[in-house]
Amino acid sequence: MELKMRKVITFGTFDVLHIGHINILKRAKKMGDYLIVGVSSDYLNFSKKQRYPVYPETERLEIIRSLKFVDEVFIEESLELKGEYIKKFKADILVMGDDWLGRFDEYKELCEVSYLPRTVGISTTELISQIKRYG
Repeated sequence: MELKMRKVITFGTFDVLHIGHINILKRAKKMGDYLIVGVSSDYLNFSKKQRYPVYPETERLEIIRSLKFVDEVFIEESLELKGEYIKKFKADILVMGDDWLGRFDEYKELCEVSYLPRTVGISTTELISQIKRYG
């Protein structure tokens, strides 16, 4: 009997990489055999947060690609395309941080959906504001 490889997909901006990003990506990888990461495009990030990332999408893509527990990366162009990305990459599990709790339950018909707790006490937005304040 052949065992099916379990593919995990997750998404994020991953700007100013920090331990919270590493923690969620490592936990996502442990949920399956193959981790696919959608890195939000610069445009998508601006539409979500009204600011562009510190690092451009090409650099954020390369940073995430270089992590040993990440198997594949791509640019996420739109939040509305998550279902298409799940189908395209044949993902078995969608993993998101619990700050998105319930937001992607509609994809439970396509795959398992899991929300993981964020690392307490760390946020990219807070890091950027601290750098601006003390920089």
